[in-house]
Amino acid sequence: MTIADQRTDPSAAEAPPTTRGRFRPGGAVREDRYALVGAAAASLALVWILFTRLLPFTGALGFAVCWYGAFLVLYTLVVTHEHGRLAALDRLVSVLVHSAGVLTVTVIAAILGFTVLRGAQAFAHSNFFTQTMSDTGALDPLTSGGVLHAVVGSLIQLGIGVAIAVPLGIATALFLVEVGGRLTRPVRLIVDTMSALPSVLAGLFVLAAFILTFGFQKSGLAAALAIAIMMVPIVTRASEVVLRLVPGGLREAAYALGAGQWQVVWRVVLPTARSGLATGVVLAMARGVGETAPVLLTAGFARGMNADPFSGNMTNLPLYIYTYVKFPQPDMVSRAFGAALVLALVVLVLFTVARLLGGAAPGQMTRRARRRLAKADRAAAQAPVPAPSGDLPLAPDKETSA
Repeated sequence: MTIADQRTDPSAAEAPPTTRGRFRPGGAVREDRYALVGAAAASLALVWILFTRLLPFTGALGFAVCWYGAFLVLYTLVVTHEHGRLAALDRLVSVLVHSAGVLTVTVIAAILGFTVLRGAQAFAHSNFFTQTMSDTGALDPLTSGGVLHAVVGSLIQLGIGVAIAVPLGIATALFLVEVGGRLTRPVRLIVDTMSALPSVLAGLFVLAAFILTFGFQKSGLAAALAIAIMMVPIVTRASEVVLRLVPGGLREAAYALGAGQWQVVWRVVLPTARSGLATGVVLAMARGVGETAPVLLTAGFARGMNADPFSGNMTNLPLYIYTYVKFPQPDMVSRAFGAALVLALVVLVLFTVARLLGGAAPGQMTRRARRRLAKADRAAAQAPVPAPSGDLPLAPDKETSA
């Protein structure tokens, strides 16, 4: 049919153009799910035949990699045939993103599941949480000995490290964001360099500077200093990023009301970025509580309880795990995996507490702030209206003037 025939024929003019299908970026229809399941099943059958019948390949990891690669190829071909190349690219990226998420969750679940499986025997005994290893030998059963001294040591060392690293890191971030000057570039360079240093160098620095040079003994304080050195760059970088996200209009409004720089930082910037700062502190605490290399050089190993960080060896959870997991006795290995599970629970509790303290996201009001504002509004509504002063003329009543 020519163009002239299309102009004269009304039915041909009204006919809609034929398309291969409507493309919705990021949206999946029922046919896409069918294509996903079919490609997965077909690739599984194909790779199974190749691995078991035709090719001399073995191994679960290689089978999984080949299956995933074949699945991507088949799924891309099916979607390209049904919806076109643009839709196939969109669906392929969506599958890759979801696969990365599933892989991450699977790896974390596998690690936690393996830890729980190996440490469940130690967790079944209450003495594991209430006793130390001072009176327990390598051949003693799980009904003797525990991890109490390691938990106390970890909390003490982490508390001292947080008390040192958090104020220093946040103050450094405030200097980089709010103050600036000629020292901004050198300070940022030092922070970036500290972030890239191996953790063992922090332990070597404390060992050389405090223990060997000044003659201090290995103690919980020395381990806490090494942990603080590792936490400072993390707190600084995370706090700097969060502080830069605070809208500049909030600062300008505070300055317009007559507030000074310190008042703006204390009453506007820090409360606004509180949630992000708490998240940065949590990351630093998770890094510090699990450090092993600095503690090996600075804390020393103790089988009993030592709550004094200024004298004597002090064991923490990573050192406890590192020491007892090398024993050939199965009960000692179970104790080490039980301590690893305790360490994971400690990190979970710290994260939960930090999120509760952090409150809402930056720029949003917390529940406490909303309750305080609602209380202030009710008090203002119930307050009596003050009588007008005698010096001001009263407005005439509408009925009287009428």
